[in-house]
Amino acid sequence: MKKLIRKSALLLSLLFGGCTVSPAASANELRVCFFNAGKADAILLYTDDSAVLIDCGESDFGDDILAYMKKAGIDHLDKLIITHFDKDHVGGASAVLNGTEVSEVLVSNYPKDSDEYKAFAQALADHGLSAVTVSGTAEYSFVLDGTVYTVDGPDQESYASNPSNNSSLIISAVYGETSFLFAGDAQNERIEEYLQDHTQTFDVLKVPYHGNYQKKLKELLAVSQPSAAVITCSSEEGGEEKTLQLLDAAGIQTYLTWQGEVTVTSDGGTLTFSR
Repeated sequence: MKKLIRKSALLLSLLFGGCTVSPAASANELRVCFFNAGKADAILLYTDDSAVLIDCGESDFGDDILAYMKKAGIDHLDKLIITHFDKDHVGGASAVLNGTEVSEVLVSNYPKDSDEYKAFAQALADHGLSAVTVSGTAEYSFVLDGTVYTVDGPDQESYASNPSNNSSLIISAVYGETSFLFAGDAQNERIEEYLQDHTQTFDVLKVPYHGNYQKKLKELLAVSQPSAAVITCSSEEGGEEKTLQLLDAAGIQTYLTWQGEVTVTSDGGTLTFSR
């Protein structure tokens, strides 16, 4: 049985429309930036003294991540986590590895024969890094500046359906009484597998697979009970209407990244959303 983390009660504060937010994190705050990277994942979590990047978008997006990091005063990554090796998750990783210091890289167990994967592997080698593969029933946990991260890897070596997406790492981050779940591109098999061992709730859900509808999504929402959800999608791809209707029916405030970068700031008890 994998370790469970339960959320506490939380006041949710929402800010809408046109606000400009300085990327620099204040003391005792966790800031989570969901980049507007099209139908691709790139999510940066950082405090005054730590930074974790989950996925890197496509190959042309790495420089955008580095520019944001520079503006935010982030000069290294404690962890780079690649949930799986589709190009819209690993594509920008080589640029990130070449452009900043990375202390540790975590990956899933299903490599792909693609230019993006080869560039990533070459960048690792160039910088003397060996990625840690997270898979099987043992989770990978670490704590950075008060944030507890848990990385759940795929239990299987491969999956009958959509093996790349279903190999996605699923990551939770808990800061004080606030909590986030990042579900990669998990599809039905992977969601079902995750729910067999996890019953905790979360305040914010990064909806799996860019908001494309999955039969198991309803069950994931029922278990995780998020107050808010973020869908990483473009205006043409992802954010399927059936998914949006499901989230709306559950009373979940939903943000689409194609409408603008989404930043969630936590002081350990309250979440503030801004664009």
